[in-house]
Amino acid sequence: MSVIKDIILDKSAINNKLRRIAYQIYEANTNEKEVILAGIDVNGYILAKKLKVILSKISPISPVLCKVSIDKKNPRLAIKTSIKMEDYQNKSVVLIDDVLNSGTTLIYCVKHFLEAPLKQFKTAVLVNRNHKKFPVKADYKGISLSTSLNEHVQVDLDNKDWKAYLN
Repeated sequence: MSVIKDIILDKSAINNKLRRIAYQIYEANTNEKEVILAGIDVNGYILAKKLKVILSKISPISPVLCKVSIDKKNPRLAIKTSIKMEDYQNKSVVLIDDVLNSGTTLIYCVKHFLEAPLKQFKTAVLVNRNHKKFPVKADYKGISLSTSLNEHVQVDLDNKDWKAYLN
């Protein structure tokens, strides 16, 4: 028996959503020379890389990539970032992930970044679901979905044909 997958966003729609998010990041950071784009490994980092390209084209802001590594099964374990705390303190940081579901991953990553003094901290997700266990929100979102708890949103960024689907 095959699993039915309903495509929510195709590659073109994902690119449009990312472009809109990039403009929102630019609007919120017009006075900044630099913005840290902290992408949660794996898909959040892929989206951060794409946002960096778009932001570089549409604004004078210098986007700095940061890969955030977290054990999603045990988020209380140490979180690692590809840049040192000194490199993002007193800066504007945007934490990026593909799907905001329960909020567990995002809230533990937020906690990690709040160990440093920041100028501004925002979150961006491609798909925002309404099943949060924690008081965390997406400041920038591609699409908001109301789904049942037994439905699963998956974002496939592994190949050239990016898509987000519900199964």
